[in-house]
Amino acid sequence: MKHYSVLLTALPFLSFILPALGQGGATCNSTSICPTTAPCCSEFGFCGTGEFCLGGCNPLWSNKPTSCMPAPLCESATYTFTNESRILSNATFYNGNASEYDWVVDKGNMLMSNGELDIILTETNGGTRLSSTRYVHFGRITATLKTGRWPGVVTAFITMADDKDEIDWEWPGAATTEAQTNLYWQGVPNYNNGKTISNLTDTYSNFHDYTIDWQPDSLSWEIDGQVVRTVLKSDLKGAFPSAPSRVQISIWPAGIPSSPNGTIEWAGGMIDWKDPDYVGAGNQFYSRFQSIKIECNDTVDAIPVDALSYVYGANVTTSEGLQVPSIAITNQSTINGAVSDILGLSMFFLMVVQ
Repeated sequence: MKHYSVLLTALPFLSFILPALGQGGATCNSTSICPTTAPCCSEFGFCGTGEFCLGGCNPLWSNKPTSCMPAPLCESATYTFTNESRILSNATFYNGNASEYDWVVDKGNMLMSNGELDIILTETNGGTRLSSTRYVHFGRITATLKTGRWPGVVTAFITMADDKDEIDWEWPGAATTEAQTNLYWQGVPNYNNGKTISNLTDTYSNFHDYTIDWQPDSLSWEIDGQVVRTVLKSDLKGAFPSAPSRVQISIWPAGIPSSPNGTIEWAGGMIDWKDPDYVGAGNQFYSRFQSIKIECNDTVDAIPVDALSYVYGANVTTSEGLQVPSIAITNQSTINGAVSDILGLSMFFLMVVQ
């Protein structure tokens, strides 16, 4: 059994970890973009350079969209957890080379054994999150997994774009016959977008295939190949996830004193750190993943043979009046510090404004 641990108190994830300060401590948001001296807005809203410009770098709040490094292009693949060398156990050492690693551990602990991956929550580690190194820009993503079963503990399988477009499968607390679906556009809260799927067979005891079928004009969630929910882009008046996204899996503590009361209630109450399951497993809760399958569906007729990455361009206005960034497929390197040959750039814009 392989056991990996990385405690990154300076590289947090989700709202329950204190964020790292960027270079100079400058923050970034929709009304305050990063300065030229620290041009990249990190996933957590701080300005900097280096790793701040890689996965999670928000192009909308950076000094300019191209301040962020290009995002590695989607490749269809099925990821099974038999080769630990394809997972970088400390994301701070990732340089953007998606050919070297398939996944990075943003924070936390994982166990790999018998072709399965356990992601770990302990009272002290604040949870675990893994992110894919490659991005998906439409396609089907299927995770075969078992959830937790403990009040206050949340299992999640999501897509997350650098501009905060998000598509969720989540399993909060002890409700092992339910799964929750949700979506966000550019991080804007819309509490009408969530829906609970009920009457599942025990999600803790049984592996199920959970699919996000994300197409340019529709989004479906599936369980074991059966569609359980569909949302059309037209239903959302254009506020529809449409930016290249990383796949992320996580287990995190919602039922802790620092969480808002509504979050604690949603997750089924406070975590019991003396739960027999926790103690019996060596003081840890876990979620178990068997495989993740990604089937790309980039919306171009033919991807050029030299294509390497997605890049953000200038904002465009949709027919609904929303501002969205243009997205291009390019041959620009994704490796931090690499210099691209701009004169030889191949660029295929994907955003069509109607």
